[in-house]
Amino acid sequence: MSTDSPSLKEIIFGDLERELAVTRKVLERLPEEKFAWKPHEKSMNLGRLAMHVATLPEWARGAIADEGLDMATAPRPRTDPSDRKDLLETFDQSAAALREAVGRFDAAAICRPWTVRNGQHVMTTQPRSFVYRVWCLNHMIHHRGQLCLYLRLLNVPVPTVYFNSADDPTWVFE
Repeated sequence: MSTDSPSLKEIIFGDLERELAVTRKVLERLPEEKFAWKPHEKSMNLGRLAMHVATLPEWARGAIADEGLDMATAPRPRTDPSDRKDLLETFDQSAAALREAVGRFDAAAICRPWTVRNGQHVMTTQPRSFVYRVWCLNHMIHHRGQLCLYLRLLNVPVPTVYFNSADDPTWVFE
């Protein structure tokens, strides 16, 4: 971002690259031999939660590139990675598609409504800004935090996310 007044597009997407980079660092640390592990019976297993995080940039792409989502015709996202390489490739592909959509995005469209439907039945209509920020970006950050907790419980070093972690004591101001 420039030091001049940021554009609306810079305000909307200003933290996206950082969040994608940090998310990839967390996904890189996940031990594939533990993909079936879960901390509690009500929890998702590590692999499924990781794949959910890896596909969330695709959700964000849809939030800014499409007018909504039709649950009746939308393809179901993958739920389980075969290994870490598969997980990272899935994340990289969904992040690349999101970056392309951001490049084409007209910032004036951020105020337009975005609708979730099941065929003709409208389930909800929300401002696109809300869908992108809360349902997509914040959603990814929330589940990334869960993955960091899984790492801690598995005694795997937790990477720096915001500032530092107990495993990476170097202060980072980015």
